Amino acid sequence: MTAQDFVLLLPPSEGKAEDGVASRPWTAQLGVFGAALETSRTLIVAQLRKEKGGSQKLLGVSGAHLTRAQSSNMQLVGAPCLPAWQRYTGVVWDHLDLASLTATQRNAFVKRIIVPSGLLGLVRADDQIPDYRLKMGARLAPFGTMSKFWNEAITDALVAVAKKKTVVDLLPNEHRAAINWNLLDNVVRVDLVSHSGAVVGGHNAKAAKGLLAHHLLVSSNAEVRRTVASFKHPEYSAKVST
Repeated sequence: MTAQDFVLLLPPSEGKAEDGVASRPWTAQLGVFGAALETSRTLIVAQLRKEKGGSQKLLGVSGAHLTRAQSSNMQLVGAPCLPAWQRYTGVVWDHLDLASLTATQRNAFVKRIIVPSGLLGLVRADDQIPDYRLKMGARLAPFGTMSKFWNEAITDALVAVAKKKTVVDLLPNEHRAAINWNLLDNVVRVDLVSHSGAVVGGHNAKAAKGLLAHHLLVSSNAEVRRTVASFKHPEYSAKVST
């Protein structure tokens, strides 16, 4: 299995770059998965408008962060866009550090990165997306949790794009819940573990996950599992789940 034969599943980040390019206004059909997910995206956008962008409970933030999130969620259609890899600014994406790569490398790698999103369903890392806030674990009436709402559509879209490819899963459980894994073949699920063997989370683990994703993308090793095993980090090891 060569490096060209995998897609990499990463979570979005709660932190997002503001603004975007006004000449690239967002619509629900934008991006690689837009045609398949437009109807579902439109339903969520409409409900968020009814909810005035979303409550503090729904969005999980307060103060200035809540005001920004509500404003963004109220103005999604026509909002200025950025590529997903530039929009997402959290710890994982910061340490993935796509900006440090050559344009040729980056243009190839972003086509392999797929992100489950509470608002958008699925996005590829080069898809143009707006500023927004809606977690995959959020419960938006009348749809229930976003992971349940999106499960069938996300799974179908992922199955279609991942044919004859290995799916490398670096998702947290919240986003894993949005996918019916029984319908996917050739999944390599990777966890970061401490020296004691425990699966880890938190800021440092997110940073390591970003470094691991970078390693997977740039490694010249021929096989995904071998690439995972060759990841070096002072605190953690990368292990393929059994």
